[in-house]
Amino acid sequence: MIVLKKMFLRKIIIVCSFLPFIVSGCGWQKEVVFSGRTMGTTYHIKINTGYFNNLSGLQSKIDQRLEAINQSMSTYRPDSEISQFNALQDISTLMQISDDFLKVMQVAQRIYELTDGAWDGTIKPLVNLWGFGNTQRPQEVPDAAVIKDQIRMVGFKYIRIMGNGFLQKHVETLSLDLASIAKGFAVNQISELLKAQGLINFLVEIGGEVYAAGYRQDGSPWRVGINQPDSTATVLETYQVVPLHNQAMATSGDYRNYFEIQGKRYSHIIDPRTGYPVDNGVISASVVADSCMFADGLATALMVMNPEESLNLVASLDGVAALIIVRNEDKSLSQYASTSFGDLIE
Repeated sequence: MIVLKKMFLRKIIIVCSFLPFIVSGCGWQKEVVFSGRTMGTTYHIKINTGYFNNLSGLQSKIDQRLEAINQSMSTYRPDSEISQFNALQDISTLMQISDDFLKVMQVAQRIYELTDGAWDGTIKPLVNLWGFGNTQRPQEVPDAAVIKDQIRMVGFKYIRIMGNGFLQKHVETLSLDLASIAKGFAVNQISELLKAQGLINFLVEIGGEVYAAGYRQDGSPWRVGINQPDSTATVLETYQVVPLHNQAMATSGDYRNYFEIQGKRYSHIIDPRTGYPVDNGVISASVVADSCMFADGLATALMVMNPEESLNLVASLDGVAALIIVRNEDKSLSQYASTSFGDLIE
């Protein structure tokens, strides 16, 4: 008997205190919230600003910027940059790309190298094989020979990234899916847009990825919650609340998007090196960093790596903190926190 449990959010993180659009006076300060949809999910932006500041037109600027990012990196749009790259069949072709696409690819390459391939943006064939992409869920575990064959089409190292804004494939069947890093990039870009408007106290959240600038209206740091890592938990149930000031946080988890075959759970987090969903006990990984794009990709990689490897890597990175939650065989939870994460919540 096959039990399927499917939810469409791959990452859940709670941004505390988001409300419908409000303006609440506090001295000369007001609090404004914008929200909308983008990249197959939602966004929420909370801004603390001067009471007489005019924010008219800001929502339009936000939506236009998000639309440009979508047009660059959405695999659901046949005319997007990433779809055009995926459709290339000639490995001699040099494809010119936008600055947005180039920036994401350069950070993607860094994460791929830092994690020894635990994060790989070319994993789409394996994602589809296991039914987590644009295909139906398998009725049985894919054959090992089929998995091995699909792995031949995976490898970020087979992409040449040129600093002058060109990409080239070294394997014609290679295809990119940057879903695990693109939302973080969008958070970064909207944060830069707000800063360019002279805003210094705000919280940007897109699909659970967050950047917090400055302070809340009461002068305290922004507080962002990590969801309780359980498929039955609501989005309001928190495992840990993290104070953030001029920092980003991203969380990846395996407890929302998975299926079961003969009582064994298979999650959407796939190890690019083996071709199989991860089975290391890690159910949630949260990363705090200066860049939401970097935190987004690294959180996915830490789901694939074992906790000891993850903490060693995080310890080698300046300004990065991580919390990793593991489900033990008796169903109890254990956590592994970097020293920097402990310093953050004290």
